[in-house]
Amino acid sequence: MSSTPHTQRAQRTATGAAFALITAAALTLTACSGGEPVTAPTGAASASQAALPTEDVVAGVRRNEAAAKLLPADVRRRGTLTLASSVGSPPSSAYLPDGRTVVGLDADFADAVAKALGLELKREVAGFEAILPALGSGRYDVGTGNFGVTEGRRKTIDFVTYVNDGQGFATRADSTLPAVTDLTLLCGLKVATGAGTTFERTLEENRGRCAEAGREPYEVKVFNEPAAVWMSLRQGRSDVVMSTINGIRHAVTQQPDTKFLNEYRRLDVGFAFKKGTPLAPAFRAAVNGLKADGTYDRILRKWGVTASAIAESRISPPEIPAPKR
Repeated sequence: MSSTPHTQRAQRTATGAAFALITAAALTLTACSGGEPVTAPTGAASASQAALPTEDVVAGVRRNEAAAKLLPADVRRRGTLTLASSVGSPPSSAYLPDGRTVVGLDADFADAVAKALGLELKREVAGFEAILPALGSGRYDVGTGNFGVTEGRRKTIDFVTYVNDGQGFATRADSTLPAVTDLTLLCGLKVATGAGTTFERTLEENRGRCAEAGREPYEVKVFNEPAAVWMSLRQGRSDVVMSTINGIRHAVTQQPDTKFLNEYRRLDVGFAFKKGTPLAPAFRAAVNGLKADGTYDRILRKWGVTASAIAESRISPPEIPAPKR
């Protein structure tokens, strides 16, 4: 028998409460530029609003005529773009306590670029692992989700960069694990990470190094939700978390008994598009315009990630090579 609305609300409340205990990443989603709100996925909960900055640093962005002229004629005529947004954890993306509004670094940059180009964004929430294939099929015009620029992704996806983030590690506060400067330091451990991410790829590609060193392989535990990653760590089902540098730095300030270990490598992060998109030049010009007028720095300061600034936006630059170990 189907559940009643009252039961469904109670289930969502219980799920949300558990989620909030595990991560302060909860935020909500509204379509920007006055569109109809998009419903947050079940389990999106309210973190403390005081934990997330809410000032509007995009309101003053003016139309960048030079950048707008680079848009394809059909896009200029319709005046809209469909954006697929993966909502993960702060500072990149999260839900506000209203359970409907998405905020974060990705949202601010998307909104700022849309204003600069004179376009309305039609924002849809989508799973991280589903966005890149959907771009290729033409379902969305652009995607955000802290997508790192890698050589593998560049084969099928175009990127327009706007920040630099990367890969890092965290563990429980009582752990004796040192900085993970080499993945063989993870041998014999359980490593929690997100599905479809560069972290999962890096871990899987290097799993054999433990056997080569005569050591027990590490186990990769993959989760679709950031909350589940941190729950696994705190409950002792995982020994270490691998995720975004900025995301981990924020999360350990909200998660009791956890600590940031170290940065492992840096990657450029960009808006994602179908390969060969004609939208890339306009987006690059808009991001560089935001750097020139000061909006870019205001967004980074708002989210406490000034170390993630890039010198200029580029279209699908080569992957930043991994450091020599």
